[in-house]
Formats: sequence, structure tokens, C-alpha cells
Amino acid sequence: QVQLVESGGGLVQSGGSLRLSCAASGLTFCPAAMAWFRQAPGKEREFVARITWSGGDTFYSNSVKGRFTISRDKAKNTMYLQMNSLKPEDTALFYCAARKYGTGIRVYEYNYWGQGTQVTVSS
Repeated sequence: QVQLVESGGGLVQSGGSLRLSCAASGLTFCPAAMAWFRQAPGKEREFVARITWSGGDTFYSNSVKGRFTISRDKAKNTMYLQMNSLKPEDTALFYCAARKYGTGIRVYEYNYWGQGTQVTVSS
């Protein structure tokens, strides 16, 4: 059974940094891609960043490009999201997700999800 566990969230001041981790276990396949999504209160879940597991190709939403960096450690089955220059509008529950096939960025395309880690940015 695939399990994704996020960690690293917390409360940070505007302009600060956080590093999120997503540890994957129970993988019996090599995921095509893993991604970070986020959901703010009262809003839909939205794409943040994606990385292809094999090649490490990355893609970001316009709202985080240049501030966030997604990476993965294949040996540890762990994905990361380095978040710099955080803004109050980044406040959300951050989820990691994995998909077996394809590299798209739509929420419904991802088969496996973590429980989320809260990121709160104060002004």
C-alpha cells in the first residue's frame, strides 16, 4: 500500500523559508511523477510544482516560480519543496501526490495523496 507522509510545515514570517518533505513508502512501481499541491481555506486545491521521478524534470505554477524549488532523492524515496520568500498568500495545507503514469499537473490525475502539512505565513 502506497503511503505518502508530508512533514516540515509550520508558522513562518513573511519573507521566510520552509522546507517540506514527502516520504513515500510501499511503492511497488516507479512513479512517473510526484507533485506538490496546496489548498487554502475556502479555495480549491491547486497545483504548485511537479517533478518527474526518473529524469527530475521540474515544472512550477506561475505563483511560485523563482521562489520554490522541488527536488527528489530517489534513494530515499523522498521529495522536497524548498520554499523561499514566503508570502501570506502562500498560507495553505500542502499535499504531496504521486502518479503512476503521465506527468500532467491536474489534481484528478494523481492517484496517491498524503494527508497534508500546514504552512502558515504571517505578515
